[in-house]
Amino acid sequence: MKLPRDLAGLKLAKRLEVLGYRITRQTGSHLRLTTEQQGEHHLTIPRYDPLKLGTLASIVNSIA
Repeated sequence: MKLPRDLAGLKLAKRLEVLGYRITRQTGSHLRLTTEQQGEHHLTIPRYDPLKLGTLASIVNSIA
């Protein structure tokens, strides 16, 4: 799968709402997302524009 190279952190957070994630808090330039589906899972996303490719790959791997 080819990852997009121009995806912003806030846009990614909005797209993850489809999977049940919601923004629970923001500290500085980082967003914390939480889901209750299949157990509780927390995810931290930087609010950079655009996200670095390695950071995006790490986020996708933690969701999968």
